[in-house]
Order: sequence, then C-alpha cells, then structure tokens
Amino acid sequence: MKVVFLLLPGLHLLDLAGPAQVFSTAADFGYAYELAYVGEQAQVPSAQGVRLGAETTWPELTAEDLVFVPGCGLPELAAGPRPARATLDLLAAHHAAGGTVASVCSGADVLGQAGLLDHRRCTTHHDLRDELARRYPLARVERDVLYVLDARVVTSAGIASGIDLALHLVATRHGPAAAAKVARDMVVYARRTGEASQTSAMLRHRWHLRDAVHRAQDLIDSGFCEPLPLEDLAAASGVSARTLTRQFVESTGLTPLRYQQTLRIERAEHLMSHGATAQAAAHAVGFTDARMLRRLRSRKDDAPVASVPKSDITMLDVSGAGGPRRSR
Repeated sequence: MKVVFLLLPGLHLLDLAGPAQVFSTAADFGYAYELAYVGEQAQVPSAQGVRLGAETTWPELTAEDLVFVPGCGLPELAAGPRPARATLDLLAAHHAAGGTVASVCSGADVLGQAGLLDHRRCTTHHDLRDELARRYPLARVERDVLYVLDARVVTSAGIASGIDLALHLVATRHGPAAAAKVARDMVVYARRTGEASQTSAMLRHRWHLRDAVHRAQDLIDSGFCEPLPLEDLAAASGVSARTLTRQFVESTGLTPLRYQQTLRIERAEHLMSHGATAQAAAHAVGFTDARMLRRLRSRKDDAPVASVPKSDITMLDVSGAGGPRRSR
C-alpha cells in the first residue's frame, strides 16, 4: 500500500510527521507500506521553518493506495494554500478510481477545493470548523470529533489527531493488535476513537508515566461500555487492585470507576447531540436506564478525589450501571 503525502507550503510538521511515523513504524514491523512525498515544488517550506524535499511527479496509484494531505499553520482557511488545478484533479481522480484520500486539520480545505467534501461528513480543527462549513455549504461538518470516514474521504481534527486517524487505518487494514503494537512502540497511549471529543478525558488524563495505569486506561478506553471488574483491570495491569486504585488516583485525580463514568458520560452526550434520546444513549453506554446518566451528568465530571469516599478509592469495582460496590 502506497501512502502518498501531499506537501503544500506552510504545512504543520506534526500533521505530516505523526501519520508518517505510524505507517513507517508499521512498515518496520513487516506490514506492507511504502511512503512517498509529493509536491508542486521540490522544496516545500513548513510552518515551523524546516524545508522539506518532495517529488514533483506522483507515483502510479491504485485503489489500494492512500493520499494524505497535512494541514498548514495559518489561522484561517482563506489564507491557506491553493493547489494547482492539476493537483486537485489528481486527488479527485484517485478517489474516483476507488482510492482513499485523507486530511489532517486544515488539509480538509484542500479536499474541499477538489470537490471531495460535498454531501459528505467531515471535520477539521475546532478553530476552523465554522469557516469550513461556510466555504463548503454542501459538506456536513461534524463538531467535536477526532476523525470522520465517509466513502473513502477521511478527515481529522487538529495536528495530533492525525496519529489517531493513522492508527485507525492500520487497525482497519491489519486488526487492532497491529495498531496497538505500533502505538506502544511510538509511546502513544491515548488511542482515541473517531467519535472521541477533541478535548476527551482519554487525552486529559494521560499526562503521567505510570505504565500500570496506562494499561488499565487502555482497557477502560476500549471497553468502557462494559462491566470492568477492578480485579480484572489490576491483573491485566500487573499490580494489585489496591495498588492500581492508588496509582490511578495519584496519576489522574480519578478512581478507575470515575474515569470509566466520565468516558460513558462523554459518549452519551455525543450520542444525544446527534439526536439520541437520553434513554437510548444511557443504554448504549452501558447504563440500565437514564436515571444513572442524569445523576452522573449533574456532577462535575472531574470532581476532585477528595470528594470520593475513602472506601471507594481503595475498594471500587468498575462495574456496569449500578455504580461503586465493594470488592470481595
């Protein structure tokens, strides 16, 4: 699979480097990826001042291949790059031939110029969403999501979300174990889903270096709608239940249960913002009814640990709808 990055003047280095590292690391593990970098000029200036080399002739592409458009560092889409018509036609032709096109951040504007956003769901950086919607009124711009896939047009939010998107594409092609292997090698613990908020708790509570807590968070992140007994989380993390809870609180400010509930609430609110009833959203995230969801939403999501009873801090079972209960 060829992954071709279109380098345009003023591109953000991380918009490019994050996804490129994902596919490069996957290739190091034996997955068949071949990276290429193309542009309209042989030397492309980045937003950070580094000049990047690019091929000015595109490789021959098939329907299996992916074209990636990194975003640029300008505060408005109107001031961004305007590729030549021939470049936009290449993007459109690749998609029309069955290929996939993807963008990070303001790269979505280039896909819009190529006519690829019309009548499709898409997203971009939260500071640019309104402008993107104005520029392409036939597009359906999704708010507060990390990435969107719609008929082989894949768009992602700002900067680091390109890593999440690239990991998702690896997982789709080779399975979640392959993506997890790549992510761990890159020391990327927050493997967020496309519908995760751009300010999700999955990101807010990852600023620590405790490996056991990261392993527990990985399990909660991937299965927060299901009952997750504390003992099982602890066993998978290689520590005792009491040690995991203590380290979890010290690292995130939350108990494992409160962390799981926060993810459930965020997901339920996303579903309700897209038309689901409170009852349907509650069921979708693992609550038996909407009462528990309403009760938890009335609390402050990131309540300090001091407000959590001492018995809950050390003896929580991260169970389903019923809230905290003492472990045996």
